[in-house]
Amino acid sequence: MIKKKYFIYSAIALSTLSCAPKQQLNYMTDIENIVLDNSIKNSRSTLQPGDNLIISVSAKDMDVVKPFNQVYSSGNTITQYTVPSSNNLQQQVPVSGPMYIVDTDWNITFPQIGKVSVKNETIETLNTKLISLVSEYVKSPVIDTKLTNFKVSVLGEVAKPGTYVIPDGNTTLLSALGLAGDLTAFGIRTNVLVVRNSDGQITKERVDLTSANFINSPYYYLKQNDMVYVQPNANREKGARVDPNTGLYISVASVIASLVIGVLALTKN
Repeated sequence: MIKKKYFIYSAIALSTLSCAPKQQLNYMTDIENIVLDNSIKNSRSTLQPGDNLIISVSAKDMDVVKPFNQVYSSGNTITQYTVPSSNNLQQQVPVSGPMYIVDTDWNITFPQIGKVSVKNETIETLNTKLISLVSEYVKSPVIDTKLTNFKVSVLGEVAKPGTYVIPDGNTTLLSALGLAGDLTAFGIRTNVLVVRNSDGQITKERVDLTSANFINSPYYYLKQNDMVYVQPNANREKGARVDPNTGLYISVASVIASLVIGVLALTKN
């Protein structure tokens, strides 16, 4: 009888500790019913103070544009920048041109032109703006603008939580989750939190990944310094509250139970 009870209790304990919920892991299950037209308007981030920009100017006659590629008060010339990631890998992206840091008033100081406001500008609109300004001095200039410090954080129930730098400054919520190794089996897919700091204003939204409706959300395309948090389900939270030595206790109890059963068997003999 003792042996039978021991196996029953052991089975209950192990099943309680190892049980994970069966969840619907599919994303956007109703995508065929959703119109995605509104997603385009949210696909680009506006520049923010502290952003690092590499801006290079070229033309048929490169001597003409040399004044626009010099080291100026707000920039330092570099030949490449390194993109770090939370998994300790480094990606080098070759690029030439001065680096400009957006100041607290949303300005950069551009050679020959002076202060240029980047407030409410995206990389694309700033590029167009600079082309217009430089065209007053150079015929048909080509300007390449890159944002080198665009980063988002993905925390909670994902395989590889951390902060990720996006080289092209453009990423979606799904892409960021992909960089973090996707949600674990314990992550709640219907309630992913996105926190955003835009111009000093903190906003947040909870996203249901199982519905294609979230593609129309302004939080589908992530912005600079967005934080994504995947909440753990009840089973994970319950497991987190369990004594970390529970496994040791079960092992010790198993040994003791085996000894007791052995002693009882010898006693009967």
